[in-house]
This record gives sequence, structure tokens and C-alpha cells, in this order.
Amino acid sequence: MEFSIISLILSIIAFLVAITIHEFAHAWTANYLGDNTAKHDGRVTLNPITHFDPIGSSMILIGLVLQAFGISATLFGWGKPVPVNPGRFKNPRTGWALVSFAGPLSNLALALVFSLVVKMTGNLTFANILEPFIILNVVLAVFNLIPIPPLDGSKILYAFLPESVDIHQLETAGPFILLFLIFTGTLHTIIWPVISMAMGLFGIGTI
Repeated sequence: MEFSIISLILSIIAFLVAITIHEFAHAWTANYLGDNTAKHDGRVTLNPITHFDPIGSSMILIGLVLQAFGISATLFGWGKPVPVNPGRFKNPRTGWALVSFAGPLSNLALALVFSLVVKMTGNLTFANILEPFIILNVVLAVFNLIPIPPLDGSKILYAFLPESVDIHQLETAGPFILLFLIFTGTLHTIIWPVISMAMGLFGIGTI
């Protein structure tokens, strides 16, 4: 879609929906598995304000605005982290992995729902409206599945690593590795084919 105030508003709403569903899924799953830390923190909610991180979420919103005006900007940021106490799970590593996977999975599920709605209506205008919702959910899911701390994929990876592996060292180095990959463009080169394939499965480019 070409730039317009409407497309920008749709992109912002799509981001808020995607990040809210993502963080809610983390919180709900943690509570379901026995850790009520997030619930006590008021995070088992679909209120987007609760999941909005003043710094991380604002960075993404600024990036969306810059891109809308044709200015090259890397979309990088995060939602408000959900507090999780793995020690309260029956199996800490498995529980942590399931909680982490719940976020990206919820985004893929939401993208699928929007895609099915578009397919069932067959309306081009409606497709244009829902396109940013599908794209942002797919991008958020794929990005978070990268197995580099502090992304969700790293917690999923931990479940398959030997107990002897010191995950604290990975947690310390991870953010620096991630930032390097992002700002050198290496990460974009690696994950964009995956994102493109996923968007093709959800009908982006064919609707």
C-alpha cells in the first residue's frame, strides 16, 4: 500500500495487536503451567497499554512512522517483558520453552486467522486493510524464534541443550550478538527468505 495516514494508522494498530497477543500468550501460558508471577503483575490481559514498553515499543512505532514517509529505518524494539519464574514450573526448562514458544505461535495463529478472513471475503480493499496485520504478526513470530538471547527462540533452544551448558553466558553475550547482526544487515539477509516464504503461505503477494 502506498503511504497515507490511513495505512500508517493501520500499521500502528497492527503492531499494537501483534505485540499484545504475543505478550498475553506468554503470560497466559506461564500462569497455566503454574507460574502466576505474570498474573499477579496484571499481564494476563489483552489491554495493549499493559504490554507497551516505553522504550522498546516506542522504537518500533517510530520506525513505522519513518518507513511510512519513505525513510529507511530498521524496525527494532520489544514489548514489555513478561515476568516469568521458571522455578515454579514442574520442569523449568520445558516450561520456559513452552512459555517462550507461546508468543510466536500466537502471532502465527493470528496471521492465519487474518489470512483466512481475506481468502473468504476475496475483497481487495479488505485485503489491503488486513495486510499489515498479517505481515507484522509473521515478522514478529519469525524474528522472535531466532535462537539468540533475549529472543524467545533462545529459551526454546535451552530445553534441548545439556544441563552442563551455562546459559547465563549465552544470556550475557546474546544481546550484543543480536545487535551486531541487526545493524550490519546480516540478520535481515538470514531471516528475510524465511519471512518471505511465510508471507507467501499466508497469501501476501497473491491476494
